[in-house]
Amino acid sequence: MTDVRADIPAKYKWDLSVIYADMKAFDADYDRAKEMIAAFPAHKDTMLTSAEALYNMFCDMTALGRILQKLYSYASLNSDVDTSDNSYVSLKGRVMNLDNDLSAAAFFVDPYLLRLDDETLNKWFAEFPKLEEYRRSIEASLRYRPHTLSDECEKLMADLSAGFHTHGNIRSTFSNADLTFGKIKGEDGKPVTLTDSTYGIFLQSTNRRVRKAAFDRIYATYSSFGNTYAALMNSFVKERTTYAKVRNFPDSITASVFRDEVTPVIYNNLCDTVSKNLKPLYDYYALKKKALGVPKLHLYDIYTPLISSCDRKYTYEEAVDIVLDAIKLFGEEYHSTLSAGLKEKGWADVYPNKGKRGGAYSSGSYDTEPYILLNYTDTLDDVSTLAHEAGHSMHSYFSAKANTPQESHYTIFVAEVASTVNELVLFRKLLRESDNREEKLYILNQLMETYKGTLYRQTMFAEFEKEMHAMVEAGETLTKDLLCKRYYELVRRYFGKDVVCDKQIACEWMRIPHFYYNFYVYKYATCISAASAIVKKIEEQGDAYVEKYLNFLKCGGSRSPLDSLLVADIDLTKPEVIEDAIADFAAAVEQFRTLYEAE
Repeated sequence: MTDVRADIPAKYKWDLSVIYADMKAFDADYDRAKEMIAAFPAHKDTMLTSAEALYNMFCDMTALGRILQKLYSYASLNSDVDTSDNSYVSLKGRVMNLDNDLSAAAFFVDPYLLRLDDETLNKWFAEFPKLEEYRRSIEASLRYRPHTLSDECEKLMADLSAGFHTHGNIRSTFSNADLTFGKIKGEDGKPVTLTDSTYGIFLQSTNRRVRKAAFDRIYATYSSFGNTYAALMNSFVKERTTYAKVRNFPDSITASVFRDEVTPVIYNNLCDTVSKNLKPLYDYYALKKKALGVPKLHLYDIYTPLISSCDRKYTYEEAVDIVLDAIKLFGEEYHSTLSAGLKEKGWADVYPNKGKRGGAYSSGSYDTEPYILLNYTDTLDDVSTLAHEAGHSMHSYFSAKANTPQESHYTIFVAEVASTVNELVLFRKLLRESDNREEKLYILNQLMETYKGTLYRQTMFAEFEKEMHAMVEAGETLTKDLLCKRYYELVRRYFGKDVVCDKQIACEWMRIPHFYYNFYVYKYATCISAASAIVKKIEEQGDAYVEKYLNFLKCGGSRSPLDSLLVADIDLTKPEVIEDAIADFAAAVEQFRTLYEAE
């Protein structure tokens, strides 16, 4: 396929004219939003005078949100398929500025809502039933009552906020712009430049000398700046723990997961359950050691793929049919909607072209189709990516169809569940039906790597993050020696006695930007756990459970993420959900071993 976008057939490209036929239509919505934003501050004097006035404020906020999301979708989707087109970069900037204007104009909404007492609110709900449409929005704001300060203190916090959350940017700038790692000898013996980005590629080399050289060099470099990284981490964690204390939270982990509408029970259940079930991970490393034929498995060996590639090619049309066949079990509406989206409505922008953004995603808004960006190159990985992004799109479809605009957006806590369910369903079907040994081994290897990287590795990170914050809350200072010691102890526990835990790995925490995302990584592990449990229930209970799963997809933002998952009988406070994912991983390891050794 050509890399010139104009030469790619229309059936493989988005038709974004269905969002706005031309710039005149875009500008009309833009101007309407601008006028509404200018008028919005009038609600400051009226929103607390009556139930109807409060309702009217929410209606205007919702209408503005819909317009801005539609504008942004049009601008960003156009920009992503040709990043060299400055006109759409400019258009996206205009929309983002408009969104900032709305934030400034609506600054009073949450503080004013917190002034409402329960008696008044209950009276208003009874007097003006339409206000019920926004009960969820109101209750979401009122959750913050115990953690809201006086007006003077809130103003001070707002004035100081520009200096918050800067540590991650500082770390990123230093690591990506200033830090250099020199050169190592590549597979051909010639010098090649080592960067943080190419490090992962070198670790997958079939040449052990290359893997070890990259491993040694990168951590020697990080170690030489260890005191700087430790000071930065200590400062960040102190900021977060202080913020939690000021906001009347018992600790920083509670403050962080509060925004996800969960408690540390979910976090602790994940860490405790995974920590008690490390044997399948040890079995995986024993299998890798045997397959690689090394006398001792070092940490620089663990990313070497057991099956490097699958030679079979899949046309995009084949990929669509494979995915549609796999998701038939979700029922007629799911299947026919996705089929129409991929084959008739142009949901997917398929092939790479010059200037197109890399990677893949699903995006859109309440008033648009759920658009899928791909960079399809005919591999099995691309088929899996299509299934994954289609899961996001169908989650968005059902959420939007079943809910009002203000309750249509599912939260980040459950965002990867539907996409991962699709991947697992696809892989299981291919494993059952494929008669190609190479394809089966490749799929099993992908499954093992997914569980190892998403469930175990992210939980290991979650444990370390939790420990760092607990140490600071106990009055300790995070030094290089302390952090390296604690991290190394954790790595040794997760890799077991059969893997040589090279001392250099103690510095790995310096490489992980997610530690500055403030208790984010655990969501990767909870999502794959929930997805595994869902797939297991589908296989065991059939159509009766599929209906529950579809009802989960329809929840959108109308319920908390935990309550949404309970609709599908998934309780993340229970170890069984995590154990289901661990069992899937163990089964994949055993299937791979059996098939690999049968050669």
